[in-house]
Amino acid sequence: MPPLESVPNVSEGREPAVVEAIGAAFASGGARLLDTHVDADHHRSVFTLVGSDRALEDGLVAGIAEACRRIDLRRHDGIHPRVGAADVVPVVPLAVGDMARATEVARAVGERVGTEVGVSVFFYGEIGGARRPVFFRRGGPDELQRRIDRGELSPAFGPRRLDPRCGAVLVGVRAPLLAFNVSLDGALEAAEAVAVAVRESGGGMPGVQAIGLRLGDGTIQVSTNVIDLEATQPHEMVERIVAEAEAHGARVGGGELVGLIPAASVAAAARAAGVERPLDARGLPTDGALGAAARALRLERLDEDRVLEWHLAET
Repeated sequence: MPPLESVPNVSEGREPAVVEAIGAAFASGGARLLDTHVDADHHRSVFTLVGSDRALEDGLVAGIAEACRRIDLRRHDGIHPRVGAADVVPVVPLAVGDMARATEVARAVGERVGTEVGVSVFFYGEIGGARRPVFFRRGGPDELQRRIDRGELSPAFGPRRLDPRCGAVLVGVRAPLLAFNVSLDGALEAAEAVAVAVRESGGGMPGVQAIGLRLGDGTIQVSTNVIDLEATQPHEMVERIVAEAEAHGARVGGGELVGLIPAASVAAAARAAGVERPLDARGLPTDGALGAAARALRLERLDEDRVLEWHLAET
């Protein structure tokens, strides 16, 4: 049976020991920790895990509990929107037809977190009426509590009163996505305008979410998620960001891959750059494809271990 994937986003990106402890907890059930992306400005870490249904379930519950023990949202000042210490915890099917399996695991995780950890759990994505995390995040934990108090929302599991330290956990089921950041040489207003022009909700590209941010060192960034990789490939989004940035008097700097990238997205970028056979017999990108995709995505380099399927081939 093929593994399931999970990509928990945790509201800690500045204390290496805390990040390491949470990552170890996520892997404690037997799931493999493939990648950890740490961002001090976002004050956020993104873990990529794969494993069997039970290994993933046990590891996610343990990791969420560890995050709640070690993170205090009342002292959190990262620029990324959040409502929880373990903010979003998606379960991702990697094979066609595995959405039901992913849903069962996500529901089990939500129930155990609510009862065993005692944290408020909300469902999103395929298990939550197609609602996205932004639906719950607007206004942060305080606004989420007000919406609960007004009767607009109710946790799927766990208490109606959010823990002031830990907040809520958003557990979801979704298709694979790509998280990607692009730096701009220009004003914050330009990044915000680019984000509006690129994201689907602003009339931009299908399956793209984007916001404009200023990092702690003054860097201006367009932070994106491509949530429908069949509708929009990452290199197409980067091309659009370049065009929109120029239209708003800004220039695009480097790209930043958050987590892992599917081999199909590498192949699509490489084909657009003229590489005729971007995948080898194992279905993994060739060296030429990795280089071409890196250039298309404005990355300094793209190594094979940043490709999801490279890890799955090792399973």
